[in-house]
Amino acid sequence: MDPNDNSRLTIERATADDVETVADLWVRLARDQRRHDSYVRADANRETMRDTLAAHQVNDGLLVARDGETVVGFASFSVERGSLQLDATRGVLSNIYVVPAAREQGVGTALLEAVEDELASQGAEVVVLEVMAHNEAARRFYERKGYETYRVAMERDLGDDRSENDTHSKEDG
Repeated sequence: MDPNDNSRLTIERATADDVETVADLWVRLARDQRRHDSYVRADANRETMRDTLAAHQVNDGLLVARDGETVVGFASFSVERGSLQLDATRGVLSNIYVVPAAREQGVGTALLEAVEDELASQGAEVVVLEVMAHNEAARRFYERKGYETYRVAMERDLGDDRSENDTHSKEDG
C-alpha cells in the first residue's frame, strides 16, 4: 500500500468468504501478541477462532480493510450482552489487526472509526477493549484516539515461591 494513497482502501463488512483469511490474520495477531506476554497459543487456537470470527461475521461485527482486493486488516466487535444491569451500553472491540506492510497508513484508524460507527448504530454508548500492558505502540494508538485506562488487570505467577511474598506472618495463623 502506498502511504500517500488511501484511494484503494475500503472498510466493509466481512463476507463468509473472508473468514478463512481473517482467521489467518488472527493467527498473525496472536503470534505478535506473544511478544507482549500473551498466553494465547496462535496456531493451536486457529480453528476455534475461525468459528468465533464466523459467528462475529454473522451475528455481531466483523470488518475487513481492503487495499484493492487484498485484505490488509480486520476488526471484530460486539455489543456486550451480559446479565448485569449497567449505566451504559458497552461495545466491545475484541480484535483489531493491520498487516505490518499496511501500518502507519491510516488503516487502523479507519478500522477503529468504522467499528465505533457500527457499535454506535447498534446502541453502544461506550467502547471497551483490552491491550497488553507491554504493547506500548497499541496503547499509544488508542490513547491518541481518546481511549483512557479505566480498569487494570493484575496477575501473579503461582509457580513462584509464594512463601517469600506472603503478606501474612506465620504468627497470624
